[in-house]
Amino acid sequence: MSSPNSTAAPAWLTARPIAHRAYHDAASGRVENTLSAVRAAIDRNFAIEVDLQLTADGAVVVFHDDTVDRLLQASGRVDAMSLASLKATAFRQGGDSVPTLAELLEAVAGKVPLVIELKSNFDGNRRLEAAVAPILAAYAGPAVVMSFDPDSMAVMQWLLPSIPRGIVADRYTDLDEWGYLTPRQRFALRNLSAVPKVGAGFVSYDLNGLPSFAPSMVRASGLPLITWTVRTREQAEKARLYTDQITFEGFDPDQG
Repeated sequence: MSSPNSTAAPAWLTARPIAHRAYHDAASGRVENTLSAVRAAIDRNFAIEVDLQLTADGAVVVFHDDTVDRLLQASGRVDAMSLASLKATAFRQGGDSVPTLAELLEAVAGKVPLVIELKSNFDGNRRLEAAVAPILAAYAGPAVVMSFDPDSMAVMQWLLPSIPRGIVADRYTDLDEWGYLTPRQRFALRNLSAVPKVGAGFVSYDLNGLPSFAPSMVRASGLPLITWTVRTREQAEKARLYTDQITFEGFDPDQG
């Protein structure tokens, strides 16, 4: 399933477990995708997975949800808020503020690898990719980018061909989450049909969808297959059977 236009995944992608949204533990004040969680991952030498979104005024921020309601003491969409407004809004736990991509890169500074997911509404808006590319182009540390949206990675292939790209996927059976996509779209995404087209060098597939044909074929073709989100040691054991590395949260995979 590889493509002559692909950029090979680096060896580090499968060398160490990947901390999902960094090494977070809200009870200890380390909220997901914050610099506190990032520093904790660095201290343990874990690779770090983070999510990127765009603010109303075009800043690239590290945040997973489309809305701030779950994590911040406010409500509303991330893309409807300015960077200043996000920075001024406290998290419900911990003392961090929402970091920008530039702040993330400054904090990591190449100490551990980054697995960077670009969020997408599958609406053809590519402002996020256009904003991310020049920032990542100036970063010397190890990093890859990935997205559920193949069009996002096609744009990154054009904007920043030197950085390895990956496809994130699951079974697309949750229509509350994916019902806005057509059955044909969900079938194509589930079966990773865009991997060669966008020159993907790896795939990150939902553990609940494993084992299944398409990710197995990816791995058989020589592309690394990582999985998310591993939350228990039992799940980690399953992941070792079918994948090359885990994206984890809620436990320390180095212990036991």
